[in-house]
Amino acid sequence: MSAQGHAWSRQVKKEDEEEDPLDQLISRSGCAASHYAVQECMAQHQDWRRCQPQVQAFRDCMSEQQARRREELQRLKEQSSAHR
Repeated sequence: MSAQGHAWSRQVKKEDEEEDPLDQLISRSGCAASHYAVQECMAQHQDWRRCQPQVQAFRDCMSEQQARRREELQRLKEQSSAHR
């Protein structure tokens, strides 16, 4: 039995398949391009250590998105409590 590396290539979605919830989340975040860059790097190098610039860019993008979402939720909470 031979040991195989990671299979990091992107799967092409068939029309009758539902999109993965994680893929949906990443797409809505606006960070899909940096996520795909990580996947492409991993497919090419099969070593996450060689993909640190892409990983960091994805991490930064997701952190910014989470901060924006927290601010949005806080604003909505303040608006709803002001209308009571």
